[in-house]
Amino acid sequence: MARKKKYTAAVIGTGRIGFTLGFDKKREQPASHTMALVKNRRVHIVAGCDTDRSRLERWADYVGNPSCSTEVSHLFATVKPEIIVIAVNEDSHLKVAMDAINARPKLIILEKPVALNLKQGGELKFAAELRKVPVLVNHERRFAEDYRIAKDYISKIGAIQTVNARLDSGLYVYNPEKEASGEYSLLHDGTHLVDIVMYLLEGNEISKEPVLRDIKLSSVYYDKEKPEVVRNVTVHCRSDKCNDVNLFFSGRSRFFGFEVEVIGTEGRFKVGNGIFEFYTRKESKLYTGFYSLLPDKTVKRPKKTCYFSNMVKNAVDFLDGKAALKSNLQTGLNALTVLEEIKKHF
Repeated sequence: MARKKKYTAAVIGTGRIGFTLGFDKKREQPASHTMALVKNRRVHIVAGCDTDRSRLERWADYVGNPSCSTEVSHLFATVKPEIIVIAVNEDSHLKVAMDAINARPKLIILEKPVALNLKQGGELKFAAELRKVPVLVNHERRFAEDYRIAKDYISKIGAIQTVNARLDSGLYVYNPEKEASGEYSLLHDGTHLVDIVMYLLEGNEISKEPVLRDIKLSSVYYDKEKPEVVRNVTVHCRSDKCNDVNLFFSGRSRFFGFEVEVIGTEGRFKVGNGIFEFYTRKESKLYTGFYSLLPDKTVKRPKKTCYFSNMVKNAVDFLDGKAALKSNLQTGLNALTVLEEIKKHF
C-alpha cells in the first residue's frame, strides 16, 4: 500500500491557542493548533512565526528543528507550507491573513473570529476567492463530538419550540473603546455562541447567510460607572426552524460558562462546557394519561469531544478531496453579521 502524502504546515502565532494551551492538564488534549497538528500523522510542521522571540524558541524546541521567523513576510519568503495556521490576536487577523493568502497555500486554518468586523471579513473573503485559497475557520464546536450528537438528536425532539444559549464571563460584553483590539466577550467568545446556535439550526449544507434574523434586544445592562460599556445583554431572534431563539451574554459573572439548550415538542437537550443532558418524551411516572420528559439513557457522553483533532482531520480530508470544510469563511462571516447586528442596538 502506497504511503499517504504528508502535508507541510506553518503556525503563525505560538501563544495560547497556537501552542501553550497544549500544556493545560485540565483541558481535553490536544487543546492547541500545534499539538493537534503534531498528533495528526498526515501533517508535518515545517515553520513557525511569532513576534515574541522567546516564545517562538520554546515552540521550536517542542516541534523540533522547524524554520522560524519573527516576521511573516520573511517566513513566507523562505518556506512554502501547504497549510498555514493563523493563531494571532484579533487585531492582527487582517494583515497576517492577507499575507498568508498571498502566499497561496493549499489551505489556511484561521482562528476565530474571522476578523474584527464584517468589513475586514469581507476583504479577506474577496482576497481568498481571488487567489483561490480555501479557509477553514476554527469555530471549534462545529467539530466536537458532543455537539455533533446534539445536532443529530434534533430530529428526535419534534418541532423546535425554544433555543436558549448563554455565555457567562467577567469580561464586559461590549466596550466601544476596544473596537480596535476586539477585547470584549461579544466578539471573543460570543462568536462561538452565535456560530454553534446557527450550526444546530442550519441544515446539512452551510447557509450562505445567517440563519438567525429579526434580532432585537430583550434587555441590556450598562456599566454604572461607564454607561457606554455593556455588561449584560439578552437578545431575541428567530430562524426558519424556531421563532424563539434567546442569546444571553453576561459580563458580570464570576465564572465562565457556555451552554445551549434546545427544547422541542417531544424532547430537549442541553450541551455546553461540562454539560451533556438529553431528554425524551415517555409515559409519565407521576400522572396517569400524561407524558413527561425523562433522561434518554441511549445517548452516551463521548469520552473525548475531539474538537481540535477533528478540526485538523477535516482539514486533511478536505485536502485529500474526501470532504468539504465544516467551517469556512462563510460561517465566520455569518457569525460576524449577527454580532454586528446586535451591536447596532447598543
